[in-house]
Amino acid sequence: MNKILLSGRLTRDAEIRNADSDKKVARCTLAVNRDYKKEGEEPGADFIGIVGFKNRADFLEKFGKKGVKFIVIGRVQTGSYEKDGNRVYTTDVIAEQIEFAESKKSSDAGFSEEYAEVPEGFDGLPFK
Repeated sequence: MNKILLSGRLTRDAEIRNADSDKKVARCTLAVNRDYKKEGEEPGADFIGIVGFKNRADFLEKFGKKGVKFIVIGRVQTGSYEKDGNRVYTTDVIAEQIEFAESKKSSDAGFSEEYAEVPEGFDGLPFK
């Protein structure tokens, strides 16, 4: 079974590209806090690449703004490509489901308006 659940904030606005004439792809990076920390230091974070296709790409295009907190359920996918004569290996999470992890009101309490673009009245149901 290949299933992953992540909760974190976008590090920048989602990047949207058209793979084919009718297929949209969204890429973004989710900063996921670690549960542990070294004594005297702030907790670290992992920066995980997220890829969304079809409806998830549309969703991220509309709401995928820097600082917005999401829950992402998906699968891990690895790949590789050639760059400047070197093999580059990739690991991404292919989003199968995306949810807002907080309301706009709670998001506004801790972040400026530029980070919180969650629509008012959103009921928090999973986006599929």
